[in-house]
Amino acid sequence: MALQHLTKTTDLIQVDDHQQVFHLQNNDISYVLGVETGDVLAHLYFGPRIEQYHGERQYPRIDRGFSGNLPQSLDRTYSKDDVPQEYAGNNTGDYRLPAAVIRAENGARTVDFRYQTYRVSDGKPDLTGLPQTYVEADNEAQTLTVLLSEATLNLQLELNYTIYRDRPVITRSARVINRGESAVNIEKLASMQLDLPTEPLEVISLPGSYARERQLTRQPIPRGLTQFESRRGGSSHHMNPFMALVTPQTTEFSGAALGVLLIYSGNHQLSLEKDAIGQTRVMAGINEYNFDWQLAPEQSFQTPEVAMVYSTTGLNGMSQSYHSLLRERVARGQYRNADRPILINNWEATYFDFDAGKIQQILDAAAPLGIEMFVLDDGWFGHRNDDNSSLGDWVVNRDKLPGGLSQIAAQTHAKKMRFGLWFEPENISEDSDLFRQHPDWALGVPNRGRTLSRNEYVLDFSNPLVVDNLYEQMTVVLDEVPVDYIKWDMNRNLTEVYSAALAPAQQGEVSHRYILGVYDLMERLTKRYPQILFEGCSGGGGRFDAGLLYYMPQSWPSDNNDPIERLKIQYGTSLVYPISSITAHVGTSPDELLGRSTSMDMRGAVAMSGTLGYELDASALSDADKQAVIGQIKFYKEHRHLIQYGTFYRLESPFTSNTVAWLFVSPDQSEALLYRFVVQGMVQPEPHITKLAGLEPQAQYLDTDSEQVYGGDELMNVGLYTTPVQTSDFMAQINYFKVLD
Repeated sequence: MALQHLTKTTDLIQVDDHQQVFHLQNNDISYVLGVETGDVLAHLYFGPRIEQYHGERQYPRIDRGFSGNLPQSLDRTYSKDDVPQEYAGNNTGDYRLPAAVIRAENGARTVDFRYQTYRVSDGKPDLTGLPQTYVEADNEAQTLTVLLSEATLNLQLELNYTIYRDRPVITRSARVINRGESAVNIEKLASMQLDLPTEPLEVISLPGSYARERQLTRQPIPRGLTQFESRRGGSSHHMNPFMALVTPQTTEFSGAALGVLLIYSGNHQLSLEKDAIGQTRVMAGINEYNFDWQLAPEQSFQTPEVAMVYSTTGLNGMSQSYHSLLRERVARGQYRNADRPILINNWEATYFDFDAGKIQQILDAAAPLGIEMFVLDDGWFGHRNDDNSSLGDWVVNRDKLPGGLSQIAAQTHAKKMRFGLWFEPENISEDSDLFRQHPDWALGVPNRGRTLSRNEYVLDFSNPLVVDNLYEQMTVVLDEVPVDYIKWDMNRNLTEVYSAALAPAQQGEVSHRYILGVYDLMERLTKRYPQILFEGCSGGGGRFDAGLLYYMPQSWPSDNNDPIERLKIQYGTSLVYPISSITAHVGTSPDELLGRSTSMDMRGAVAMSGTLGYELDASALSDADKQAVIGQIKFYKEHRHLIQYGTFYRLESPFTSNTVAWLFVSPDQSEALLYRFVVQGMVQPEPHITKLAGLEPQAQYLDTDSEQVYGGDELMNVGLYTTPVQTSDFMAQINYFKVLD
């Protein structure tokens, strides 16, 4: 009773002032941290909900030898080198990864944050200028802000911990304020740190490359440092800003999974360090590579946010929590919960060679198929007839389109289709009026040549004048033309990261200021044009992340439309990101990138597992393929909301199985849509059974194709054979089940 008497209990956060312990809890999870000897902020527990914490994780005192002790302390049994911490400093006895590296005026990089005080507030604080999770009412979440101080540097550090009431989610971020009289330089400031106790763990990450994005990879965490990062100026094709820590026994349906997702689109760094006694330090934030932020007196620096999810029901449970969070509390605007339209664009049909007449042919062919939106891709602006000019000049190419974009929009709307438009705002061609007027607006180091990629340079979005110019150019177009959709592309990585608008001492700030400038332009445009559906793209899936989702509710995951490759891309992407955010298009056969031939049924089934579209010349389709497309679109429209917003289950993985399966279940369990794919046929095929999940066990489900009735418990425990038995490659099978009244 004494413990309860000393505990201040808010709705979701308990604070024991006597023991200096903070306990964040809801019906699913608990997160416990406390103040250790020397005012060191210690991590105590993160996992399934516990009712109370009684001090059982006070760290054992033992002399580790050659691990430093606190200053002026004769106690050799206590060292920051092995105590699990919430936010480690640098160069004061903890030899593991530091969360903060800050350079003082004298050049020293010693950082030692100690606990000072705390506050508890309803809701969650706003992170100005950054994408983030949000609440729609203050009673939806509560936030613990722990204040630490660095006495020598006169810095204050705010660590924010937000717990949602009805989600197994903790969000974290850090903000440092310079209370001193001299500037300091931040060389590293992590968004979060979490020290986990000794146990065998594995890590799941999402590495990839251009056209092979987010290839799910799982490996044991070894001793030493493991790091997942991007240094390319964006979240990148090569490594997504996400990782999950799991036990060796964790599967899609059982076991513990701890997800760490950085809500950021720039250079990121996710780190794991397993120390000499088996403890694992987890860290996420802006990449320290070439990062050097000058912090003047009374100025502050805010880190991006991390969303952590804890699941006791395996990877599917973790994914479903992320899907709900990102779809409902990161994505914004009128399209957040809206059914997304089925589109076709002209790129595969025309490339740069188009005029109003060719566009009309595409519209005439696409409208009878049931397609809902036409997108005019690259080539409509400047004098752009190839990819060697005009980026930066967002004015209509009147030689190609004498009637302007308004004519194309009118042609499209006359066919009862929405009109979409392609932009690449962040890049610039040397052959452009903008570059001739402002060559200093492209990133570039003085007295060095600029690296070309796709024959283009990167605009300096760390310069507000550049952001203002692009905003003005784009609003001139969008104020005049009734645009319903924008595809925002970014087709190269950053090089020569140097800004003519910043002082030499600030050049380490350019990469972060660049992405803040991108966010600023996106925020201004999406607020000014709430009726426009924005879709992100970066050479395919080079910037598919939660930061972009804050501004654009869907993104293009890959330029690779081959359905066999797409099985892995979409499976890996679904580990974190909701299906409504994953655009998936039916491409040509043979595939343009790979040259593989697949059936329209196979391509359609994979594409109908996301937000459906078409990347082909509709006017060149055979009659049989046109009928197939009509059938796909009709089926997709009937089940679109279930696909885009239902509960998604991964059943069988393309990374481990020749048979791939996933499932969509409605929230009330009255509908289920099962997709099964066989990659390669066999001469002597092995009979394969797929078991469903997430159904009501006692309900009776009608397979509308076979008209067979099954119990929910049968479908989940007995399962279904894949039929017909596959003896050829690339087969797709779809089954729709609905509960009988």
